[in-house]
Amino acid sequence: QVHWLLEHFENSEGVSLPRALMYNHYLLHCQDQHLDPVNAASFGKLVRSVFIGLRTRRLGTRGNSKYHYYGIRIKANSPLNSLQEEINYIAMRQQPSNHAKRSTTTHHGDNKPNSENNPSGQQSATEQIQQQAQQHQQFLGDATQALPDFDPIQALDGEPPMPNGITSDDLLVLEDLYRDHCANVLDVIVSLQFGMVENLWQAFWRADSDSLIPIPNLEKINAEKLAFKNEFEMKLPRRKLLVMCCWLPVQRWIKDSDHMMYQSLVEVLIPDVLRPIPSALTQAIRNFAKGLESGLTGALKKADIPPELTKLKISAVSAFSQTLRRYTSLNHLAQAARAVLNNVAQINQMLADLNRVDFNNVQEQASWVCQCPDNVVHELETDFKTALSEQRTLEQWADWLEAVVAKMLLPHEGTRGFTRAARQFLLKWCFYSSMVIRDLTLRSAASFGSFHLIRLLYDEYMFYLVEHRVAQATGETAIAVMGE
Repeated sequence: QVHWLLEHFENSEGVSLPRALMYNHYLLHCQDQHLDPVNAASFGKLVRSVFIGLRTRRLGTRGNSKYHYYGIRIKANSPLNSLQEEINYIAMRQQPSNHAKRSTTTHHGDNKPNSENNPSGQQSATEQIQQQAQQHQQFLGDATQALPDFDPIQALDGEPPMPNGITSDDLLVLEDLYRDHCANVLDVIVSLQFGMVENLWQAFWRADSDSLIPIPNLEKINAEKLAFKNEFEMKLPRRKLLVMCCWLPVQRWIKDSDHMMYQSLVEVLIPDVLRPIPSALTQAIRNFAKGLESGLTGALKKADIPPELTKLKISAVSAFSQTLRRYTSLNHLAQAARAVLNNVAQINQMLADLNRVDFNNVQEQASWVCQCPDNVVHELETDFKTALSEQRTLEQWADWLEAVVAKMLLPHEGTRGFTRAARQFLLKWCFYSSMVIRDLTLRSAASFGSFHLIRLLYDEYMFYLVEHRVAQATGETAIAVMGE
């Protein structure tokens, strides 16, 4: 395996390679050589042991980002460059996600109305909840590649040395245990058992021994992956864990790992912010988000985790919670706006009212504050009216908004001021849209309600697009951008 890696891959600064693509190449190699492949996690460790200094980044377009190894590429003379069709075939074979498999194996036919356990044919409340959760899983994203491949714990120049009594092996154990912990969190999230997350937090941080055993419905969340207090203590004594939690490189590593994990969870729970989601699932996600910060705070407080690490972890989970609430709200706005955009009479009324808006006056008032060129504002006005007259779908409007963001930020790409420019663009967009709404209000426009709804959606969607553009430009996750 090491020989195969060295034969086909090489270190290369400034280049990235999709993690899934690399693993699929490996699976194809094992298939050809009649070898038993290791799992993705073990393969990731092997890759990092061969190619020192690799980093993990989440790259890709909106709603389609994947984890990449940064600092590695396929050699130019490698035959792997011509194996795209075979790789696509391997990917298709892997397509069924973990949560789909779990759905077919954990219920044991409990939903059959005439089973021996329920001769009356009536479903119990538990069975109804299970059935609803199973139906909701079709709206979730693919979890097969969702678990991040965390970078190793590394100290930067000038940082304090490793604490006394802590070895490199202890750090490796912490990496393994934390990755297993994140895998457990992913499992319960994918199976929509949100109430189990707090149990997992308490178990990992040894917060409350009474809550660790027994765990209800243990058989449904892969009991082999749950590490209880005594198992943790054998692998990594609590005293060592607390010492490591005070070391700056470990704190930074846990913060970065949390950002990657929470970003993956967001994209599993809400893979497409515009796609309709059942209201019951949306409400379940929002309720889950509301209790995240208090649940983690309680677990860390009981475990006496150092305040510096506690602050970092609470900041990350707070960004996760806010993102889930924002995205579910954005999804709700999208479905409401879809009804407006599909109504021909409403669209015609909106176009008529918009043609009465004095955009010259809007530009005169806004130019002093925003300093936007007249031609740019006029172009956006024309494009918006054209889009209305063409009665575009919500998805077509989304493409237009994304094109606007790309065009406005293009001059700043690759510069140190990209993030500031993105923030300024958001402020200017919101200011101009508020000026238009003001004019419509003063004129008592008949379509004011429709414009207000569309304005809320487009402003929120612009924020969503910009945060992802900033994340891509900085090599961070959107969760990390918001956490800052």
